[in-house]
Amino acid sequence: MTLFPADRDASGDPFAEIGDPVLAVADERRGVVAVAGAHEYDEARTVGVFHVTDRARRRWLLSSQYPVNAMAFHPTLPLLAVGSGEYDGGYHFEGELLLVHLETGTTRSLIEHHLGRQILGLDWLNHQDLRVLMAPPDDWKDHKAHVEGHAAVVHRADWTVVGARSLTGRDLAGPRVPAPRPDHREAARQAVARLVSPRTRRHHGNGTDA
Repeated sequence: MTLFPADRDASGDPFAEIGDPVLAVADERRGVVAVAGAHEYDEARTVGVFHVTDRARRRWLLSSQYPVNAMAFHPTLPLLAVGSGEYDGGYHFEGELLLVHLETGTTRSLIEHHLGRQILGLDWLNHQDLRVLMAPPDDWKDHKAHVEGHAAVVHRADWTVVGARSLTGRDLAGPRVPAPRPDHREAARQAVARLVSPRTRRHHGNGTDA
């Protein structure tokens, strides 16, 4: 994943470079939102991280090697987990599990295997355990590979020091489970629309807000 620092948005729209929003997740405690977007004739390979106060301000812009399918903010640390991947059209489900440090912008790809895994879902169970939902490695003689997957809980005492390529096949081993591929586009579009809409307050003579 390639990462670019914040800069000035010439259009005045901090979401302009994201494209069509495909997935949006928020960390309300920190006032941060991550949005993955797709451009015309492309897939969701761009992620923007925004500070949201009176208006959204872009903090980081990231370009992913694979389409982004899942994102989750760490509950206590300034970290964003990003899961990406796709079917290669003939055999493998490839992808990455990325960890983005929200203060430094440092991004690490965590899976050891060179093809990685297609990540379908991410959920921080607590500050040490990350549940990862993945497609199977391939669909060889596996008729349910496109609707099922594997769920693993990866435990690390301190996720800020987890090294690149440090998650092995043993870390990612887990039971076979249903693995739906939901479409989050409409929810993401609505989330972004709320962030870019003017926040107006009408004041009445009695001092109350409408």
